Amino acid sequence: MDPMTTSRRNFLRLTGGAAIAAGLAACGTSGPQSSGGSTGGTNGGGGGGGATYWFLTGQPQQAIREAQVKRFNDANSGSQLKTTEFQNDAFKQKIKTAIGAGQAPTLIWGWGGGGLKSYVDANQVEDLTSWFGENAELKNGIFPSAFGAASVGGKIYAMPVETTTPIVLYWNKKVFEKVGAEPPKSWGDIMDLVPKFNEQNIAPFSLGGQSRWTNMMWLEFLYDRIGGPEVFQAIYDGQPDAWNDPSSIKALTEVQNLVKANGFIKGFSSITADSNADQALLYTGKAAMMLHGAWTYGGMKADGGDFVTGGHLGYMNFPPVDGGKGDPSNTVGNPGQYLSISSKASDAEKETAKKFLANNTLDEASVEEWVKSGNIPVVKSAKDKLSSVSDANDKAWLEFVYDTSANAKTFSQSWDQALSPAAAETLLDNIAKLFQLSVTPQQFASNMNAVIGK
Repeated sequence: MDPMTTSRRNFLRLTGGAAIAAGLAACGTSGPQSSGGSTGGTNGGGGGGGATYWFLTGQPQQAIREAQVKRFNDANSGSQLKTTEFQNDAFKQKIKTAIGAGQAPTLIWGWGGGGLKSYVDANQVEDLTSWFGENAELKNGIFPSAFGAASVGGKIYAMPVETTTPIVLYWNKKVFEKVGAEPPKSWGDIMDLVPKFNEQNIAPFSLGGQSRWTNMMWLEFLYDRIGGPEVFQAIYDGQPDAWNDPSSIKALTEVQNLVKANGFIKGFSSITADSNADQALLYTGKAAMMLHGAWTYGGMKADGGDFVTGGHLGYMNFPPVDGGKGDPSNTVGNPGQYLSISSKASDAEKETAKKFLANNTLDEASVEEWVKSGNIPVVKSAKDKLSSVSDANDKAWLEFVYDTSANAKTFSQSWDQALSPAAAETLLDNIAKLFQLSVTPQQFASNMNAVIGK
């Protein structure tokens, strides 16, 4: 499967016009990157004619990217950066074709992970490890956890830029008060809460399971909390039989235990995330909890009445599993977006690109605009800008997203983005079957081991 389907980047319906609400409502995560607007510009790929940069349309991100380039060009009359803007699907096709033909733009915008690894394997992008060594202040200002999806084989091939979007465990405070329950502090607490909510005819968890990637978030956290990030890293690295690790089998078993205990809303396999029906189940009190991307905050604020504005939304990082090896500070989702430099560009074009990366992608003006749009950029300096957020709920939320991202010892990229498209499609297919109890944990592991490295 193409890990950048549109399902996680819909711009949700808004009831207000504030810029921060628009930003908070937009998905920033794990792969889906659809956008509005039309293709702009006519500048082609690398190889003569000056440095080039292709990126996506869609607000508020588009305007921030355009402003970055304008600041750079205004300050560098002798080394201009030419841009071309694409809608999501057009971009994915165009960049793939251009890189395959050795005609990529100088700056390659992307999501890191599996896509970046394919560029590295084809020798199409520059190794930036030594450049970051020479620009230690720049590197040290970026969340350390954002570099995981920028690295291949221990070397850095992309600069983390733009915004971070972790996966979050949400809960409805009113529902918890109704049944006299406390938020879970462990996986054991989660399993203990399931019968309490079911007895009150409240679904323990909302889930848009038809979308498949929503189910995946559960496994991403359980693998981390039970076995630590090393378990999936072995899979990403292509180690034979890696899906059969004991921690893998335990995580698969635990998620099926939750399904068998009626932990999810009845009929979850027919509910789609695109419709935001899973969010509605939480804010209307039909479900007590939901594991979902940080991008859903804006949708729940816009559509959920006083659910957010009245202080009824609770949120937390996923709790630890008793006896698990994973650090409770770890998170999963989208650690950032990524910019690489084409290895086919001229030396002059590469220098222009590096100057832009160093001076204009995470500069103070960019950080201010990302925060104003309701996002947390991947830099430590973002914390200083949060005092400017006037809405108390939004400020508390953005502080949570900042702390989760900045303090994560490991920020694992969404699996369907980290893996190759072929492996990702097999993964999503088997995850759906796992949640429908139509494959066993061992069958799941065997099916996935068959596509390791493909």
